[in-house]
Amino acid sequence: MALKLITPPDVEPVSLEEAKNHCRIDGNDEDVLITSLIVAAREYCESFQNRAYITQTWQLWLDSWPAGSVIPIPRPPLQSVVDVKYYDTNDTEHALAAADYFVDNKSDPGRLILKAWPAGVLRPTNGVCVEFTAGYGDDAEAVPQKVKQAMLLLIGHWYENREAAIAGTISREIEFAVRSLLWLDRVVPI
Repeated sequence: MALKLITPPDVEPVSLEEAKNHCRIDGNDEDVLITSLIVAAREYCESFQNRAYITQTWQLWLDSWPAGSVIPIPRPPLQSVVDVKYYDTNDTEHALAAADYFVDNKSDPGRLILKAWPAGVLRPTNGVCVEFTAGYGDDAEAVPQKVKQAMLLLIGHWYENREAAIAGTISREIEFAVRSLLWLDRVVPI
C-alpha cells in the first residue's frame, strides 16, 4: 500500500495571526518562519493522527484487490471517492464504474465496498489506484479545536526552541500535551 498526496490543503487549520498571537509576536519579521512552523505542525499532527484536516486529495495504491470486498480508505474523514482505476498485466488502465462500488463516508475511517469484481489479472505492483478526497472541510472552522491547540503548542515550542533540545522537562511536557490532545481521535493503522 502506498499513499500519495495529489492536492494539498488550500489553507491551514491555524492562521498566521493565531500563531503570532499564541507566540506573542508583534510585527512581520518572523512571518516566513511562523508560516513554515504552521505547515510543519499540521503535517506532524496529521501524521500522528493519520488524518486529513483541511480538504485534500490523495491516491491510495494497492498491489492487489483486497481478500474481501472492502478497501479501508486511510486519512479520514473521507469526503468522497473521486475514481477507482486498475491496471492489467499490459499496464492498460481501466476505470471501475461508480455503480460497481459503494462509498461509506460515515465510518471512520471510510471504506470503499466493491459490488462487483473486475475481470482480469492485475500488474504485479500498484495494480489498483483509489483517488479520494478527505478532510473535515475547506476552512479552519471545521477542524477540531484540540487539533488547533496541539498545533499551537508545537508552533510555540518550535519558535522558542529553534535548535534540537536535550530531552528535558519542558520538551517532555509539550510532547505529552500534544499527544494527549491528539490521541483520542488517532486512527491506528492496521
